[in-house]
Amino acid sequence: MSTVTADAAAASPDRLRITEIFLSLQGESRSIGWPTVFVRLTGCPLRCQYCDTAYAFHGGEWRTIDAILDEVAGHGARHVCVTGGEPLAQKRCIGLLERLCDAGYEVSLETSGALDIGAVDPRVSRVLDIKTPGSAEVGRNLWSNLALLTAHDQVKFVICSREDYDWARGIVAEHDLSARCDVLFSPSFSQVDASALADWIVADRLPVRFQLQLHKLLWNDEPGR
Repeated sequence: MSTVTADAAAASPDRLRITEIFLSLQGESRSIGWPTVFVRLTGCPLRCQYCDTAYAFHGGEWRTIDAILDEVAGHGARHVCVTGGEPLAQKRCIGLLERLCDAGYEVSLETSGALDIGAVDPRVSRVLDIKTPGSAEVGRNLWSNLALLTAHDQVKFVICSREDYDWARGIVAEHDLSARCDVLFSPSFSQVDASALADWIVADRLPVRFQLQLHKLLWNDEPGR
């Protein structure tokens, strides 16, 4: 992007700072396996100890929403995932989500759960990542978000230890989350043995969905995949 174009995008009232836009397979959540266009916004107020996208904390390019939609359309996929970083840290993310829905895409939002999700378009599937004690950011959970969840949404727990599992199991029961939406448990990559987590879930007959991060199995955390 030229300096003139970048300056114009930054001055636009509908611009967002974007780290990358790319086509891949959805690696987790209800839409796992679908060819999906990922729109990764720059910036995040959290610092989870297992974060695999720290490269999105800074940098990026200013782009208008029209330019973002044009690039998304060029990939020719039906599913779009807006992610980060923490996408809701940029207020204009709300407008981007609405425009993507208006364009007919199946849209999901990956959010940390630290920011209010109330203004997100109801057509969006909100994938709320509840931070466990092992994340080092449990104090950032905005618990009022749980009352806003619907069957269209999803809740994700990244499990770092047996203690995290027991804590997450308690949160699921306390808030009756499995009756509200899909609940997903994932092992923190390299911290919890996947088969151990699967065994815990089965032993407890826990009403959650076990998942592995498909993109890590296929491409080992390579950016843009």
